[in-house]
Amino acid sequence: MTLKISDRLSAAELRVLARREKNGRAASRMFAIAHALDGLERAEAARLAGMERQALRDAITRYNAEGLDGLYDRPKGRPPRKLTAEQEEALCKAILDGPDPESDNCCAWTRADLCDWIERRYKETYHPSSMSKVLRRLGFSRQKARPCHPKSDEEARESFKKG
Repeated sequence: MTLKISDRLSAAELRVLARREKNGRAASRMFAIAHALDGLERAEAARLAGMERQALRDAITRYNAEGLDGLYDRPKGRPPRKLTAEQEEALCKAILDGPDPESDNCCAWTRADLCDWIERRYKETYHPSSMSKVLRRLGFSRQKARPCHPKSDEEARESFKKG
C-alpha cells in the first residue's frame, strides 16, 4: 500500500515552486513529489529527482505533516564545546601573555603546546587540528610573531647586527 500524498498543492504548483526554489535539495524533493502526484511510480519519480525511493517516502511523510517547510533540511546538531566561556577567556589571556618557559616548557605557543596547556589545566583533550578551529573561533590567526627567547640578551643582539 502506497503512502497517500497530501493534496495541498497540485503537481503543477509544486513544479513552479521548485523552479523558483534556491535550495536545491528542497527543489528536488518538490519535483519528486510532483512526479508522484502525476501518477509516476514512486521509484521512477525518485530516480528522476536524483534520490532513492526511501528518501522520497521520507519527503512525502514530512510534506504531509509539515507542508512545504518539511521539505527543507533540518539544522544539524553540534557537539557541545569542551571549554566554558571563562576557560576560553583564560586561554585568550594565556595566548596574549605568552608562555612561561619554566612552567610551560616552550618559548612560543604552538597548537600542540596549547593542547597540553589545556589538558594540564582543565583536563580536556584536544587534537592540534581541532585547536585550530578553537583559535579561529576566538579570533586568533594562524600567523604568529617571530619567537624571542625571554632570557636573550638584547644588548648582544643589537651589537651583533650589521651596521
